[in-house]
Amino acid sequence: MRLQGLHGQVVDGLGRSLAAGELRAGEVLRLEDVQERFGVSRTVAREAVRVLESKRLVSSRPRVGVTVRPMSAWNLYDTQVIRWRLTSPERAAQLRELAELRAAVEPAAAALAAGNAGSPARQELLVHAHALTTAARAGDGAGFVTADAAFHRVLLGAAGNGMFAQLAEVVEELLVARRDLLPPARLDDPAVGRHLDVAVAVAEGRAEDAARAAGSIMAAARREVEILPDGSACPLVG
Repeated sequence: MRLQGLHGQVVDGLGRSLAAGELRAGEVLRLEDVQERFGVSRTVAREAVRVLESKRLVSSRPRVGVTVRPMSAWNLYDTQVIRWRLTSPERAAQLRELAELRAAVEPAAAALAAGNAGSPARQELLVHAHALTTAARAGDGAGFVTADAAFHRVLLGAAGNGMFAQLAEVVEELLVARRDLLPPARLDDPAVGRHLDVAVAVAEGRAEDAARAAGSIMAAARREVEILPDGSACPLVG
């Protein structure tokens, strides 16, 4: 959910501060401080805090105030929380965790899709895999992300597992971050071709081959390391 306007700016500002560790676990926020920092009314400050509370970043109690919760209590699957962590000093940890999550889920999703997917989903996977390859060869970063996100959304949905399907938004946030971190010239790598291997295996109902190809994509993604502008090494997920 992308919040708009002044309310959204306050939520985003506080969320980024929380993800960056500027506001630490156990620290108590006062609405007055939020009002002063952002120049907003008490109503806007209160509503912004409620959004953060819904994401489990903070808790609010009478006569105690708004308390920052430890990261272990946050809704780490919330796409906005993921976005905040990806723009924070915790970026490397967030990328690593997302890579590990995908490595655990996507090969299983590919195997299930080979058995459960309907004909339209099988065809969609092939279409998106070809679009991904075309965009990669052209160095088209935006087109690459669009095709990649569509491919993984269909794959996770085709597994027939509703919980897998809801991970699609999480994966998409990661792929958008990848576009911003990975130079277009490096988009055309062996992992791109493996998407077509997954699509073909799913289309032909070969569960083990689909899982193996998806696992290969995830393994390559976890090995990939890019030197970021700040000089730190950070894994990128493809």
